[in-house]
Amino acid sequence: MIKEFFLKQMIKRQMKGVPEAEVNRIVALVEKNPEFFKKISDEIQAKVKNGRSEMTATMEVMRIHQAEMQKVLGNK
Repeated sequence: MIKEFFLKQMIKRQMKGVPEAEVNRIVALVEKNPEFFKKISDEIQAKVKNGRSEMTATMEVMRIHQAEMQKVLGNK
């Protein structure tokens, strides 16, 4: 319960201006697939540490995991 609250608050901060319903949808996806999103986060952070900008690192990692991401997003 507390973990959900902090996760939601973190996502809200990162997604300023995004409707509450969309934030809730993303929180639900992360809660349903925590290992997948942790793996993506770790890969992005590794690329940032190697000198990539956060946006570039995110785009590279998302391209690599595009098929998996489509599956996750398709399972609403």
